Amino acid sequence: MDGMTVPAAGMRVSVRIRQDVVIADPERFLAAARAAYRELSPDATEETAAEDVRDVHDAVFALLGRFGGLAAGSPDTTPPARAGAPTPARPDGLRPDGLRPAGEFTQVVLDDPRSLAEYGCFPPEDPFALPSGS
Repeated sequence: MDGMTVPAAGMRVSVRIRQDVVIADPERFLAAARAAYRELSPDATEETAAEDVRDVHDAVFALLGRFGGLAAGSPDTTPPARAGAPTPARPDGLRPDGLRPAGEFTQVVLDDPRSLAEYGCFPPEDPFALPSGS
């Protein structure tokens, strides 16, 4: 980072995150996602979790909801990259969740002209597009 940016009232902060993983063991992946679902919904049974977490999308959202990331909470997870440098891939072994981290990129954008909430029911065509001049 070149300089320090002091927070100011009304400043808009957008965080764009890309997380890539490889599903190395689909059964472990679904089991981890169902366990995460049950942690988020303590009244859910194993049967309910199996019914509600059936595909990749369900599993990804369960893991994101519980951990805030797909490959979070493991000692072999590299922290997010800063200042636009992607995190190198870590294909070093099978994790208990059946995932192999394949890189992460985090970018902070200041003063995007419109927040997502201002779009209401009609989100922008590309919510990940950078504002002009970024």
